[in-house]
Amino acid sequence: MTAEIWEKIRQELKAKIGHNNYTTWIEPLKFEAFSGDSLSFRVQSNFMGNWVDRYFRDAICREAAAFGITVTRLSFIVEKGVSADAAAVAKPSPKVADATTPVAIRPDRSPSKPAAVDSLRLDENQTFDTFVVGKPNELAHAAARRVADGGPVTFNPLFLYGGVGLGKTHLMHAIAWELQARNPAARVLYISAEVFMYRFIQALREKDMMGFKELFRSVDVLMVDDIKFIAGKDNTQEEFFHTFNALVDQKKQIILSSDAAPGDIDGLEKRIVSRLNSGLVIDIHPTSYELRLGILQRKEEIFANQFPGARIADGVMEFLAHRITQNVRELEGAMTRLFAHSSFLGREVEVNMAQEFLYDLLKDADRKVTIDEIQRKVADHYTIRVSDLLSHKRNRVFARPRQVAMFLAKEMTDRSLPEIARKFGGRDHTTIMYGVRRVEQLIDSDQGIAEDVDLLRRALKAQ
Repeated sequence: MTAEIWEKIRQELKAKIGHNNYTTWIEPLKFEAFSGDSLSFRVQSNFMGNWVDRYFRDAICREAAAFGITVTRLSFIVEKGVSADAAAVAKPSPKVADATTPVAIRPDRSPSKPAAVDSLRLDENQTFDTFVVGKPNELAHAAARRVADGGPVTFNPLFLYGGVGLGKTHLMHAIAWELQARNPAARVLYISAEVFMYRFIQALREKDMMGFKELFRSVDVLMVDDIKFIAGKDNTQEEFFHTFNALVDQKKQIILSSDAAPGDIDGLEKRIVSRLNSGLVIDIHPTSYELRLGILQRKEEIFANQFPGARIADGVMEFLAHRITQNVRELEGAMTRLFAHSSFLGREVEVNMAQEFLYDLLKDADRKVTIDEIQRKVADHYTIRVSDLLSHKRNRVFARPRQVAMFLAKEMTDRSLPEIARKFGGRDHTTIMYGVRRVEQLIDSDQGIAEDVDLLRRALKAQ
């Protein structure tokens, strides 16, 4: 391949991936060489190279094949001269956000308005209709519905947080779809915090901060996924703070997500934490058995269409809902395996076969939590210190959480009563027995304690 052929491939890509994607990701690529089946480019950062490889490699390979050239691998050479914040993204974070590709739903706009990012990667299956509501997520769902109605802004921002695979991204996609359906003229921009930072770096490099500000401050709704990513990046936080304030002053809706509450994100400036806490902050709790089973039943028909002839025996869905408790994505992954096995092998999958096919997933799901983890989680839940749990203080405010922690230690670990007693300040094992029995009684008679134990149990399984 020569530079001239690459130019022809670029023009084909421009017509197929959209102008803004082309100018942002493809046009900056500088053709370097083609050797064997590897095509190499010079890029401005590792971040850009990783992004192109992740999202545009297949498109590049297809267009190259149309010219009779086989490309199976892309490689990148980073040019010198990146900014301080760019260095922060030179090493991609190990956890990639669910919605890392920028998404915008944009109306026809006047030429005076800045171009938005092309509409990409909104999952058509992630709508309110496909979201299964249960007690752990009902508040988040109701708040998302209120925002999606598109009425006057009543809380700003809406901040959704929770563990991996609990539905944060699904709700954000659902909001975007609903806003688009209700008001096609609305300018809704949905990106990850990673992309916000990259755009900021790009604007600094190209001396186009005015264009950056116009892009992010002219929207009607700004949705940012995985806001934790900007923690510790001072320049990016500064610009996000000003963008946030500008949109709030214009009464424009802001929706954010993270895996932790604002105050628990290390490296996030206090003034940003204060702004985030000024809105509606909602914790999406770990899923219950009933919610997991409802999700599996809702998705069973979808998987049946994807894998013709697949047959899943009665009891398998209940088995999955009981054993895989950490997040919905693992449930969906398990379903994919089982339906694929049934479809490809032409036989019904029963519970014993599911155990065999999902051995690795089930092994991870069966990980026992530690007593230390239980003590920390219980102390956080009741807003006391771990040292209070281990002390001999008999005030009810300490005694009841201590008994709950003892109960969970007995139920969720394989430690003996004497071992648990030693971990609770060197108590006698009979004290542990009494605490366990007392909590068992309270679960039957005290709804508050029953809910606390259930929530803590699910939180510990999901961590």
